[in-house]
Amino acid sequence: MTTETPATRAVAAAGISHRIVEYGEVAGLEEAARKRGVPVEKVMKSLVVRTGEDEFVMVIVPGNRVIDWPKLRAVVGRSRMVLATTEEALDVTGYQRGAITPFGSRKSLPVVCDASMTGEVSLGGGVHGMSIHLEVVELVALTGATVADVTRLIE
Repeated sequence: MTTETPATRAVAAAGISHRIVEYGEVAGLEEAARKRGVPVEKVMKSLVVRTGEDEFVMVIVPGNRVIDWPKLRAVVGRSRMVLATTEEALDVTGYQRGAITPFGSRKSLPVVCDASMTGEVSLGGGVHGMSIHLEVVELVALTGATVADVTRLIE
């Protein structure tokens, strides 16, 4: 596996402290967390949400949480929004589901990071089986993210 992706190049070019973890194929979130060496709540899901025709936002959600749609609508200021289709997400980011990351995407999207995120987190690295680990403060600074309470714990 190569550690050279648009995502890893973007993070390296920003000059921020980070590390790349190559962990291979996984069958789900728990296995991904174990192979990345972090708890589930430190594995971030980068979700592409359609907010209008050809308008999208990326929402970064801890692995143990899901989007709370009323909270997200209030933050984004839109009454209707849905998860982007697999094809839309690929078109907008250049990344396949499961490898989506806010770094090095085809289109620059507004980013919303859930306020529950703290410390070092693990995000997709642009290809399956690879992650980028960095501090939340660096993630927010690099992406210009809005930090807000937009999730709830998985029940």
